[in-house]
Amino acid sequence: MTWEKLEELPDEIAGEIELWEGRVVWMRRGPADRQDCSVEFRNALRRCAREEMSRRPEHCWRVSVECDVFFGATGKSDFVTPDFLVYRCLEQRHQDIRAANVLIAGEVISPSNTPHVIEAKKARYASAGIPWYWEVSLVQDPGGIESVRAYALELSHGQLPPGVAPLHPSNYILVCEWEPNTSTGIISDHPFPIRIPWAELEF
Repeated sequence: MTWEKLEELPDEIAGEIELWEGRVVWMRRGPADRQDCSVEFRNALRRCAREEMSRRPEHCWRVSVECDVFFGATGKSDFVTPDFLVYRCLEQRHQDIRAANVLIAGEVISPSNTPHVIEAKKARYASAGIPWYWEVSLVQDPGGIESVRAYALELSHGQLPPGVAPLHPSNYILVCEWEPNTSTGIISDHPFPIRIPWAELEF
């Protein structure tokens, strides 16, 4: 399917679809707690970004939820929709977001997500060169955040046996993990200083 054909569909159907190199991939938006969590992450990351921009006005970042990220320099028939994302400010407010401008792609994982789809989407982010991938895991009972993991993009692979090549040229490496019962919040210095107490992420 092309982007043009996708635009002809009703919004309630088109909103559940991602196009992976023109192939239709159904992505259900999931339960309300997943979307609520995405919004809280957007708010917290936006606060951190704005604080750093006030100290370093030469930088400009935006933080959004559920925005299409298009792969390649042109075309729109290859895209994914992260639950939340951080990207460089664009020249025009309504300009398409390209993967080259994205700093963090974040996914909120609920029990309804399948590991196969999660890993496939993560591989797409990595192949597009997005430097950071964040994964938020939720629990159903009593509800809330179970853990947050930050993955950094590894551009070169380690030593492999002769004749063995990596399946993906780029990969994410887990570099940070935070859990509410073992930490006071999320602390990271990349891609800008991030300090988020757990109370700010309650939903």
